[in-house]
Amino acid sequence: MVDIEQQAPAFSLPNQDEVEISLRDLEGKWIVLYFYPKDNTPGCTTEACDFTAAVPSFEAMGAVILGISPDSPKQHRNFREKQNLDITLLADTTTEVAQAYGVWQMKKNYGKEYMGIVRSTFLITPDGKIAYVWRAVKVAGHAKAVKEKLESLTK
Repeated sequence: MVDIEQQAPAFSLPNQDEVEISLRDLEGKWIVLYFYPKDNTPGCTTEACDFTAAVPSFEAMGAVILGISPDSPKQHRNFREKQNLDITLLADTTTEVAQAYGVWQMKKNYGKEYMGIVRSTFLITPDGKIAYVWRAVKVAGHAKAVKEKLESLTK
């Protein structure tokens, strides 16, 4: 389980345009790394739209927003186009990165158990350390809470 002040696990994943994005390439920027279960589902759509609306505020603080799910680059591309999203979505089709961050866990829904993404967000410092973690995120107000935390850390 990744925690505050630890080095963020490295990753290189394709984005919605099949361009590889690596943690090391983002050195010097704050990173909002959020994990979500599935494109085009109600909670995930709300979360992505909320983060998209907040992009100008995050950019003003030198931060980039990255969403990660097990969906393919093509699914991400469709999701971005359908919802008019302005955030980068990364395809963790093997769930390797989700496992490294400790968010690939046993879940239960309608009595069935299965492995899946536990909605979580990691705020990563410009030097690659975990500054803050939100686990088992409730979507309502989450993007605002992340923005407020980043504001408090960058003052």
